[in-house]
Amino acid sequence: MELTGIHHLTAITANARGNKEFYTDTLGMRLVKKTVNQDDTTAYHLFYADGLAQPGTDLTFFDWPAARERRGTHSISRTGLRVAGDSLDYWAARLSERGLTPGQIAEIDGRASLEFEDPEGQRFRLTQDAPGIAANAWAKSPVPAQHQIHGLGPITISVPELAATEVVLTHVMAMRKVREYASPDGHGTVHVFEMGKGGPSAELHVAVQPDLPVARQGAGGVHHVAFRVPDKPAIHEWARRLNEMRVPSSGEVERYYFRSLYFREPGGNLFEIASDEPGFAVDEPLESLGERLSLPPFLEGRREQIEAGLKPLD
Repeated sequence: MELTGIHHLTAITANARGNKEFYTDTLGMRLVKKTVNQDDTTAYHLFYADGLAQPGTDLTFFDWPAARERRGTHSISRTGLRVAGDSLDYWAARLSERGLTPGQIAEIDGRASLEFEDPEGQRFRLTQDAPGIAANAWAKSPVPAQHQIHGLGPITISVPELAATEVVLTHVMAMRKVREYASPDGHGTVHVFEMGKGGPSAELHVAVQPDLPVARQGAGGVHHVAFRVPDKPAIHEWARRLNEMRVPSSGEVERYYFRSLYFREPGGNLFEIASDEPGFAVDEPLESLGERLSLPPFLEGRREQIEAGLKPLD
């Protein structure tokens, strides 16, 4: 019984149209599911992934009219996107051409990396992927196949102190603490925890930063990060485990494209455990994912009302 890696990460945008344009055009990711927040159907929930919509590649956004995030600790502070090691020069040039100001290519935690922010201030790090990993390329992407984003990871969270968070990560979630390094922003030390087979797609980096103010969630910030398990029986096992270890949780939640379980780690960050199955092709063909508004069966009867309340994306 173990987590196998990062499943998805969900962030917040206050500009759904601009968000879609940036992630599909500039970053070249595929919009694989255009749906709504199941708890707030006035808001889009947009899913971007690789060409095959594989778990571990999903970067998702809630469309909320929120003020900008106030940065600080008690937050999921930076999202890693894995690319081929020889792609960083391409990305530095592409991001600059699109009016962004990426950082310098540098070695971070032993891997070549390039940090940048999206137009709303969402913080990213393009990270050299493990050897032998290639993208499931999207044929319609404006980014050449060899430079396309492979998927998520590592993910960095910020907490003011490590002890309680480490107990949950190692004793409850069965992660392994493997190393540490100085935070590139000059604030504190980053402790690396890995899951499954390890590697950048299966790492959580915990930055201990007691000198930072408390973050306030908003546009340009992250809402939660989800970790992978294979199927619904695994979610049942994790629900029992959290209950037995007296970790408060949401209980199992059916998201239709995956089954989930939510809880907060002691640093205040929202974690989700999500199943790989059944995936995004459960309600539309793989070749036409994301081209129409998808609704889970329990919302389908309200389609007309829901569509009327959403802003056009194009």
